[in-house]
This record gives sequence, C-alpha cells and structure tokens, in this order.
Amino acid sequence: MGAQPHTAFFYGTLMSPTVLALALQAPKSKDLNPTPAVLPAYTRRRVQNAAYPAIIPSTSSHSVQGMLISGLSDADIKALDRFEGDEYQRVEVKVRVVSSLSSASSQSAEGEGEEVEAETYIWIAGEDHLEDEEWDFERFVKEEMGGFLAGEGL
Repeated sequence: MGAQPHTAFFYGTLMSPTVLALALQAPKSKDLNPTPAVLPAYTRRRVQNAAYPAIIPSTSSHSVQGMLISGLSDADIKALDRFEGDEYQRVEVKVRVVSSLSSASSQSAEGEGEEVEAETYIWIAGEDHLEDEEWDFERFVKEEMGGFLAGEGL
C-alpha cells in the first residue's frame, strides 16, 4: 500500500515556482498545478531582516491568500520540512479554494469556494521576530527574489 499524497498551502516564497522547485529539490517541470486559496483566521507578516514571511493565528477577521498544491509525496514533505526549518511547525488547516488571488480579497474566506484540508507551516519562533508590516508577494518577486535565491534572504 502506497503513501497518501499530501496537499499543502503555501503563502510566501514557495508561491514562486522557482523557489518551490528549489525547496522540493525537483525540476521546475514537475507538474504541481497550483490552485488559489485563502486561509481564514491567520495573518501574514514579514520576518525581521528576512525576505520571507510567517503566518500566525489571528483572532480578527484576517485571512491569508496563497496557493494550494496537491499530490505532494512524503519525500516532498520531508524536503519542505528541511526548507522551513525549526522556526515553523507543519500543521493541518482548512483553506477555501478561490477563483483567483486577485478576487480573493473580494471573496470571504467564509463564503464561496470549496473547503479543503491542507498542511501549512506556521511561525513558532516568537512574534517578537516579526514586523508589523504585511509581507507582499509582488514585492518579493520584483525586489527580493534574486537575493533570496542567492542565499541572502535564507
């Protein structure tokens, strides 16, 4: 009997196919089929002095936009655990599939979209290491990804 495939929710640098392939130690051509999704009751913040974000539970109406990837193997999850390190803990969450990330802000995490169980990585290294600023994927891609891939933001 084979292992069951994993589904994971990515909300930061791993939304980039290049970074995800690097983390998975897989060719960029691996068919990952990302699906836009929203994680309710969490907030995403910049990690101090880093190009990557963290998410923490939120008691407010915050939600985090990201990507859902299905069909990950046990080996993929082990590679992701190594990539994330000990500042994060992998947990089971429920996310809502949305039509696109651009429309996610107008779609309530409580409203439209199929609810899917997934694994994600939450920050456990203390909120004192997080900035108040929301982490922005577009900014990462335009301004920080080159340095991140060169090892400056890891």
